[in-house]
Amino acid sequence: MSVYSILPLGLDDVHTYPLRSRSSKVSVEEFGRVRRAGASIREWVESLPRILAGKDLRGVIDALRRARRKRKPIIWGLGGHVIKVGLAPVLIDLLRRGYLTAMALNGAAMIHDFEIALAGKTSEDVPAVLGRGRFGMAEETGRYINEAIAEGDRDGLGMGEAVGRFLLKHRGARFRRYSLLAAAYKARVPVTVHVAMGTDIIHNHPAMDPRATGAGTHRDFRLLAAIVKKMDGGGIYLNVGSAVILPEVFVKCVSLVANLGHAPRGITTVNLDFIQHYRPQQNVVLRPAATRGSRGYALTGHHEVMIPLLAAAL
Repeated sequence: MSVYSILPLGLDDVHTYPLRSRSSKVSVEEFGRVRRAGASIREWVESLPRILAGKDLRGVIDALRRARRKRKPIIWGLGGHVIKVGLAPVLIDLLRRGYLTAMALNGAAMIHDFEIALAGKTSEDVPAVLGRGRFGMAEETGRYINEAIAEGDRDGLGMGEAVGRFLLKHRGARFRRYSLLAAAYKARVPVTVHVAMGTDIIHNHPAMDPRATGAGTHRDFRLLAAIVKKMDGGGIYLNVGSAVILPEVFVKCVSLVANLGHAPRGITTVNLDFIQHYRPQQNVVLRPAATRGSRGYALTGHHEVMIPLLAAAL
C-alpha cells in the first residue's frame, strides 16, 4: 500500500469522441506513391508525399515557374560553398532557361568563381597553410580581382559587373565556361557582390583599394534593391548557402524599397541550406514573407544534391 496521501487520478469519467469526427493534419490522400521504374524527375516529384518538405518542394517549383511566366525577378543569393561544390554548370543552365534572372553573391562566392575561371580549381586547405601565413595569398586572385574592382569603380560599375567583365575579356581565364560571373555578364544578367571589410582573402592583398571596394559593393546594394523592388507581384528570392551576409543585405533591400513606397507583396522567399540558421530563417523566410500574399519556404539539404534536383524538376 502506498504511503502517499494522494492517489493517482481516475480515468473512469474521461470523455472521448469518434476518431472520424476529429480534424487530422495527415490523410492517406497526401501519402507518397511508389515511383515506377523509368519515371521522369517530374513524375518523381509528383510521387512525393504532399506533407512538409514534399509539399514545400512543390511550392518552390511552382513559384519558380510562375515567376518565369510572369517575367518577375528570380534572384539567387549564393554563398561560397555553392560555387566550390561544382554547381556552376547547373546554375548557368538555369540562367539560360530563365530561372535565374539576377544573382547576389557574398565575397567568397565571387572569389571561388573567379579562381575557377582562371585556374579551373579553387578552395584551399586552410589548416595546412594558415600557420605559415599563406592562406589567401595567391597573387593572381588578390591582384586581378582588386584591379578589376578598382577599374570598374572608375567606370561606375558595381563589383559583380566589374569582375564579370574582367573574366569575359581576360585571355588567361581559360575556364570561363564554368564561371557564373562571366556567363551572367555575357547574358547581361545582373550580379551583385556584397562584402564586409576583412572577411575575404583579397582584402589582405596590397592591391586592395578600400574606397573602390566600398563604393562598388554599395553600388551593388543599390542595384539589388532596384531588382527587389521589381519582385512585387510574384518575384522570388532564394538564399542558398549564406548564413549572415546575404540574409542581412536582402532584408535591408526590402526595408529600403518599402521606405520608398514600394514594399514587395505577393513574393516567394526560400532558404536552402544543409543547416537552417537564425538569420536566414528570420530575414528570408519569415520577415519579408509577412506581407500580403507572400510565402516563405525553408528547404534543408546539401546544395550539391538539392540544386541539381530542383533544376531537373524545372
